[in-house]
Order: sequence, then structure tokens, then C-alpha cells
Amino acid sequence: MSLAVGTIVLRALESLGVAGAGLKWPNDVLARGENGQPGGKLAGILVELSGEYQGPCAAIIGIGLNLRLTPALHEQAGQPACDVASLCGGTPPDRNRVAAALITALADGLAEFASQGFAAFAEDYARHDLLRDAPLRLSGALGEFDGIGAGVDARGALQIRTAQGLRRIDSADVTVRRA
Repeated sequence: MSLAVGTIVLRALESLGVAGAGLKWPNDVLARGENGQPGGKLAGILVELSGEYQGPCAAIIGIGLNLRLTPALHEQAGQPACDVASLCGGTPPDRNRVAAALITALADGLAEFASQGFAAFAEDYARHDLLRDAPLRLSGALGEFDGIGAGVDARGALQIRTAQGLRRIDSADVTVRRA
């Protein structure tokens, strides 16, 4: 679901004329850096699910979007960060327009997700995937290894080409770093 929500966030930004962002698996929206490589973090997505096994569930979706960061906030971020203002030449859309675009895109997109699952977003996700064909280092429960990003599969698992073959990663505890 977090991959679909990332795609929905990009759809909302594009509807406002904001370009220059992409997706970093599993839950970040980043500015596109030079040559389409990942740049600073523009937004983060958190999805919390509750419900019964094989029964109905509810999702609480949190989206943190940097509209305009001050120099002090850039310093405090502790990682490269970007804001919508930077992608718009210094003047972002009005925050109410951004909120309305996000709400509209979420209402439409989540209905699409409910009926079609991630398949409805796979093509858009692939178009915005900042990790595809990028050298990556992954570390987490599976240990640490290097590979080349190979997109996501039909379920949204990150695919990595390694010397041992294609690996699929779907643990939320995996940290992805540029090699």
C-alpha cells in the first residue's frame, strides 16, 4: 500500500504542475537529482494497518510533505532534503491547494487500490522508480549485500540483481543506501 500511496502523492503533485520527484522504495518521495538519481527527501509515507487476519482491516495513512523548508530545517533534517518550493522555482502552490489535491488523489487512488491492488499503480511506480538500474547496498534482517535495482514485482517487493541472481525484498526493516 505504501508504494501505491507514493504514486498517489506524485499524481497529486503533478496535478499541481510540480515535477522533478520520484519514488524510493518503500515509502519515500525524493526530488530527482542529477541524471535522474535520487536527490533530497521531499515526502515520507507511513501506513499502519489494523484488523483481523483474513478479515476486514483499516489503514491509517500518514504523509509528511515538505512544502517550504527554512535553512534551519534543512540543517536539522540530518539527511538531504528538498521541498515543493524548490521544485517550483521558489514559489510552491498554496498549501490549501496542495492539501485538496492530496485528498482528492487519495480518495480516487485508494478506491482504485481497493478494487485492483498494486497492479493499478505498477506502471506509474516503474516510471518514477529512482532505484531501478541504480547500484544499491541493502542491510537489514537479511544481512548486508550489494546489487543493482531491478524495479518492483507485482506485489511491490523490491527486486535486486546480485551476483547470485535476482532477490526479492519485502521486509519493511530493510535500509537501502546508494552503493
